[in-house]
Amino acid sequence: MANLSQSKAPIFEALENFRNMRVVPFDVPGHKRGRGNQELKDFLGEKCVSIDVNSMKPLDNLCHPVSVIHEAEQLAAQAFHAANAFLMVGGTTSAVQSMVLTMCKRGDKIILPRNVHRSVINALVLCGAVPVYVNPEVNINLGISLGMKLNQVEQAIKKNPDAVAVLVNNPTYYGICSDLKGIVETAHRNNMKVLADEAHGTHFYFGDKLPVSAMEAGADMAAVSMHKSGGSLTQSSFLLTGPDVHSGYVRQIINLTQTTSGSYLLMGSLDISRRNLAIHGKAVFEQVKFLAEYARNEINDIGDYYAFGRDLIDGDAIYDFDTTKLSVHTLDIGLAGIEVYDILRDEYDIQIEFGDLGNVLAYISIGDRIQEVERLVSALAEIRRRFRKPRTGMLSQEYIEPDVVVSPQEAFYANKVSLDREQTLGRISSEFVMCYPPGIPILAPGERITRDVLNYIAYAEDKGCSLTGPEDVTIKNLNVLL
Repeated sequence: MANLSQSKAPIFEALENFRNMRVVPFDVPGHKRGRGNQELKDFLGEKCVSIDVNSMKPLDNLCHPVSVIHEAEQLAAQAFHAANAFLMVGGTTSAVQSMVLTMCKRGDKIILPRNVHRSVINALVLCGAVPVYVNPEVNINLGISLGMKLNQVEQAIKKNPDAVAVLVNNPTYYGICSDLKGIVETAHRNNMKVLADEAHGTHFYFGDKLPVSAMEAGADMAAVSMHKSGGSLTQSSFLLTGPDVHSGYVRQIINLTQTTSGSYLLMGSLDISRRNLAIHGKAVFEQVKFLAEYARNEINDIGDYYAFGRDLIDGDAIYDFDTTKLSVHTLDIGLAGIEVYDILRDEYDIQIEFGDLGNVLAYISIGDRIQEVERLVSALAEIRRRFRKPRTGMLSQEYIEPDVVVSPQEAFYANKVSLDREQTLGRISSEFVMCYPPGIPILAPGERITRDVLNYIAYAEDKGCSLTGPEDVTIKNLNVLL
């Protein structure tokens, strides 16, 4: 690959040139640069709607890029130290599914932790691959699942030498990292590919003294949420591949599910954001690390809260920790994380990323300033003063070991019946149940419904978690196999 200038943004530049040409549009979209929908134009602004355009020769085509999109992808590959990069406009969900669909066919085994995002299991439903779960250990005090231990992965490979790939979260939602380099070396020795879900790891490629990135560790594919810590528009992501992955086949896989009408707003935002991180990323993420560390220390000084960090590292299940993640354990003030999440929004006008049964996560990234961080710290101190109560009766367990009976695809498409939730004990689920965010399934298609699962769902419901997944939106009924 030629050494390209990271100061360029070819898609953005092409859009600017196109706007200046004042071309008369007899193509889609039908709003015709906003003239046909004044309310939309007023809402988004003329600049925005004027570049909401269709694929054409001057602007290239996302399905088969040969000019400005192709150059933008080359620049992204160079910036992320990958052999190839693909612009994704269906979010990191689309990138994760493209990774799995590239590597797996019906009946193939893939080794993965159970605390994966639902997009991974959705991909198994689509392709018919079979999960081999490495059940992560749980930090009982925090109620969070940890990374995959290297020896657990080695055992899974030894028991399943016919598996085609290993998938790793890098990092987890809470910032916990597995020994990715060790896993890559072990998998490659056994002729398996390694896929990394880096939805929350964009900054690993640009910051200093952060956990190892997937491409640096030698992984074969990585799904990177540029819109999370990278600053691009929501739903825009990158799919990265290493040198031993056939890029033409990956493009074919992407085109099976990704839209043929790629949004130039999303692609342009990826282009601009990549340029920003390539030029300024190191300094930007130094500031992010400083803000997160400052907040962690201030929150821990309040008392009862525990904003955890690198002190958790044990070189195994917690091989490394992403210090930009501000995860705070709340149970010692007698409130579930989701309750603190709701109070912050409803009483203090602070919207954090998510709350689960025992923790909250405040996402700190390139747009944050010290004054917002101080406002969050002050609000948490006041919540402790106003709402603190005894911890009795609080549930913290975040991970329930699944009993996988049939493959996700077989269960999803099987003949099924809808039963009252309490009548499903011992039956096999044909659908998902999860709290969103973070979107890690409590129950997935093909898994047996146990008393622990039902109790967890009921408790999460009682605490106000946003439960999603089942056909019945009230979550009163679940679909199970006949």
